[in-house]
Amino acid sequence: MALVSSKEMFEKAYNGGYAIGAFNVNNMEIIQGITEAAQEVDAPLILQVSKGARAYANHTYLLKLVEAAIAETGLPICLHLDHGDTFELCKSCIDGGFTSVMIDASSKPFAENIELTRKVVDYAHEHGVVVEAELGALAGIEDDVKVSVEESHYTHPEEVQEFVEKTGCDSLAIAIGTSHGAYKFTAAQCTRNEKGELVPPPLRFDILDEVVQRLPGFPIVLHGSSSVPQQYVKMINENGGKMPDAVGIPEEQLRQAARSAVCKINIDSDLRLAMTGTIRQFFTEHPDKFDPREYLKPARANIKELVKHKLVDVLGCAGHAHELTNK
Repeated sequence: MALVSSKEMFEKAYNGGYAIGAFNVNNMEIIQGITEAAQEVDAPLILQVSKGARAYANHTYLLKLVEAAIAETGLPICLHLDHGDTFELCKSCIDGGFTSVMIDASSKPFAENIELTRKVVDYAHEHGVVVEAELGALAGIEDDVKVSVEESHYTHPEEVQEFVEKTGCDSLAIAIGTSHGAYKFTAAQCTRNEKGELVPPPLRFDILDEVVQRLPGFPIVLHGSSSVPQQYVKMINENGGKMPDAVGIPEEQLRQAARSAVCKINIDSDLRLAMTGTIRQFFTEHPDKFDPREYLKPARANIKELVKHKLVDVLGCAGHAHELTNK
């Protein structure tokens, strides 16, 4: 099976009340952990490559690793450019075999966002590639994407219909309170529960509901949707790390979003936390070890278990891969 588009994935997800997991990848072990989990639970996948991942691992290596995963698992996998910020970057990925690209012009004025997005859409559609665009600006840090709390803003629902009609984009990322990175909210933005743990502010489902009313049947995307599992934060902190008050998006809110029009939910920081926590713990317990295979193997295993949980319990997409492969 070859790489697939997300178009049919989103149609089935929208009608089925679930979301596709879009996981950022940077190396072989992360790709293996994600795809082995999806194979075990029969889940379709979007594997995302950021501008930073391409700089780190090289476009060709990442493409071939994903192709190897498809050969091993037989899964329907979409290869997506995450946060493309220029036409040239999007074009390079389209020409290089990606089946989906994101053009993120959300930092630009509305008219400029439309203009750049339309340019990418025209080129992508000529080559059978789908395009994700963004309205609104998420706070936080992810690779080269850095947006302060002051610069962030929610999506304005009254703009979405005009934007989609003028750009022709295939899906739309909106800002309803998610945030990039492992520190999604400041302590001042949160309350604390009886254990002293930070409780983040709820997502703005009122904005999502109004977007759905204005764009019926149209696939919506949530960025910055890692939940920052506290067991891995604790594992990091207990083994030489320093991540006080790292907090993410509650999983029950993501499941609620997946039952609505949200067809794609992006997860990156959770993978990094699982890998880093596992490796830190391994070195604490085995200070004499130095073989990368010995510490990357349990890290890969924990990524696999984390992803399996997301696919089954949060995204709800387990059991749906065969619908795309058995035609």
